[in-house]
Amino acid sequence: MRSSWNRATRPVVAGLIVGIAAVAWLVSRRADDNRIATEASISQAAFVGTAMCAACHAREYAAWQGSHHQRAMQEADEQTVLGDFANARFSYAGVTSTFVQRTGAFLVDTDGPDGQLRAYPVKYTFGMTPLQQYLVEFPGGRLQALPFAWDSRPKASGGARWFHLYRDERIDHGDALHWTGREQNWNWMCADCHSTGLTRNYDAKTDSYKTTWSEINVSCEACHGPGSRHVAWAKWNTGVAEVADNGLAILLDERHGVSWRIDGDSGNAVRSRPRTSRREIDACGRCHSRRAAIADAAWRTELLDRYDPALLTDGLYFADGQQQGEVYEYASFLQSRMYAAGVTCSDCHDPHSGQLRAPGSGVCLQCHAAAAYDAPMHTLHADASSGATCVACHMPARTYMVVDSRRDHSIRIPRPDLTVRFGVPNACAACHENKGPQWAAAALERRFGPPRPGTQRFFEALHAARTAAPEASRKLLTVIEDAGEPAIARATALDELGAVTHSATSAIERSARDPDPLVRSAAARALVSLDPAERLRIAEPLLEDPVRAVRIHAARALADVAVDALPPARRDRLQAGFEEYVASQRAAAERPEAHVNLGAFYSERGAPRDAEREYRIAIRLQPAFIAAYVNLADLYRTQGRERESETTLRDGLAHVPGDGDLAYALALARVRQGHRAEAIDLLRQAATKRPDNPQYAYVYAVALRDAGRPREALTVLESALTRFPGDPDLLFTGAMTAHEAGRREDARRHARALADAAPTDPRTAALMRELGLER
Repeated sequence: MRSSWNRATRPVVAGLIVGIAAVAWLVSRRADDNRIATEASISQAAFVGTAMCAACHAREYAAWQGSHHQRAMQEADEQTVLGDFANARFSYAGVTSTFVQRTGAFLVDTDGPDGQLRAYPVKYTFGMTPLQQYLVEFPGGRLQALPFAWDSRPKASGGARWFHLYRDERIDHGDALHWTGREQNWNWMCADCHSTGLTRNYDAKTDSYKTTWSEINVSCEACHGPGSRHVAWAKWNTGVAEVADNGLAILLDERHGVSWRIDGDSGNAVRSRPRTSRREIDACGRCHSRRAAIADAAWRTELLDRYDPALLTDGLYFADGQQQGEVYEYASFLQSRMYAAGVTCSDCHDPHSGQLRAPGSGVCLQCHAAAAYDAPMHTLHADASSGATCVACHMPARTYMVVDSRRDHSIRIPRPDLTVRFGVPNACAACHENKGPQWAAAALERRFGPPRPGTQRFFEALHAARTAAPEASRKLLTVIEDAGEPAIARATALDELGAVTHSATSAIERSARDPDPLVRSAAARALVSLDPAERLRIAEPLLEDPVRAVRIHAARALADVAVDALPPARRDRLQAGFEEYVASQRAAAERPEAHVNLGAFYSERGAPRDAEREYRIAIRLQPAFIAAYVNLADLYRTQGRERESETTLRDGLAHVPGDGDLAYALALARVRQGHRAEAIDLLRQAATKRPDNPQYAYVYAVALRDAGRPREALTVLESALTRFPGDPDLLFTGAMTAHEAGRREDARRHARALADAAPTDPRTAALMRELGLER
């Protein structure tokens, strides 16, 4: 099931995007009447079902039987249910749930949306190993995922038991993550990756679904697209001219006729011809990625036609690109040397059975000479030991959903030296945690020499950005401009780029013309940091980009442009972009994020009533959605409606007590109203709850300083500077506060750091003169 909603969703919500369909329909090659009639009949592809495919593709069908895809979702019955329903019990958060089987039905007696116990019949099973989930049918066409899963591993491996998916939290019926709520809804969160030909059919007026699928599980057409055209093509005489795509909606032929030759000197294989597309990787990435879905027709070949893939964002990925949150495989693989060399998913995995092409390290030895790599001199471990496997070092695993161990597909060189420098994980620690990263780094250097960065050379730039280090902008620009860096890393660097300089503007403009749509999409988002004239100049051509994802972000970046001031042709193009952006959000109408996005868009367009309506819808859909309260309160503030602004924020805190973002916004409101004592307490809450936000610590420290509490202010600043050592606001305030408190050396230390971090900041020169320091 797709990852649940993030509790810490922030006021600045990333816009959701959609993509155009990039499927080439059948082109006529023969002018006879029969062929023309056939082509006319298949011009609109339709789903035909697995049985139709199996008639000609028996081997692939047999491999698919019993696979994770084939059992992704099934009707609950004696054969499909793996869990113990023989009156088993499980206690969690003060509630004891019971699992029973009665008159052929599988029932779970557990707490409902009102907290009361009742028996819920299981309608469908979800997945198979290492865990199985269960779906319950609710009114309004909803299917909800129960919070309990069955550990289907053998008992000897710790399995054969019930467990709660949020075992480290206390989720009750009033929580947004309760199983009966929107965040555990199958229709949006899970369905399009566990079934084929799915259409959500959400009705915004009634907040209900009439979801349909062509097949309940992940079948042939989930990957190849609707097959009616292919079936029609297969019925033609074999003597007719070949059609380029064989009538397939998605032609996954990138490996056809391709071989890999192992080079004798390096021991690594080289592809016989370069991979010129990523159709297969995008087809897999539609479900094997962390992404936002905003349109139907999931089978479309271009990933960005329907999804906005997550980049290497803080919280999802460590600064060196290793997986952190539940991110699946796509973005990790895009960082890898394998991807750059032309490897596709099916080079390693059989796409029909889902199994590896060869057992254990054999899958790697297809392309890497065993003499060079499957030997103790390379592995540093004894033959046949667990540490000698390729994946132990190059694809370390992380556990999700309590029991699901998933390997990192960035396929990286182990770097314990980065653990020493930046605190990121390393593969060696999985088995040698007691010896520490310094020991591991020294061992690798003795054998292989100084650390090699591999393809993930961007780690210093992302770490600098996340810690507000002085060199962050320079390092990010280096990554952005380096065509040898993975495109997803360059896109992430664009997203992290904050300071607007001439160099940054030039880099954004060049990135807007990059061949990779991930980079162009990120460049379009980065445009919001530029002045309106520059934004319009760079973004306007992107409104006609072949990938809708890029167009959507470009349109969003131009939301504040005065359309009426443009010539008719340009005005029409921009208006069409706005309509496309709005349509992309309407496609996710059941999600509060989409309405917050629309609220912010309408606010910038000068339509406050529309903005207010969208924020209100977001709150109605998800009463604990923090961004909706913060943005609505800010809308009221800009209109001079201070009382309504405060009421909105207090309503939000009633639903999410103690939230840092809401506390911060309310603190600013109380400052404007002259209630400084309450504001300071709220700022303390904000800085405590959100230590990842340097702005909150800065404003809290300023408030303490202004209130005549410099020692407390310095404590707050020093703590924040351990996390953000290059933040100019923290450094300037720290220097001034220390100076006023008579702590001369602390003042000088912060001032020198500020001179390094922000040499052109006007405050820097004034501060250095004040403290009698040389630049």
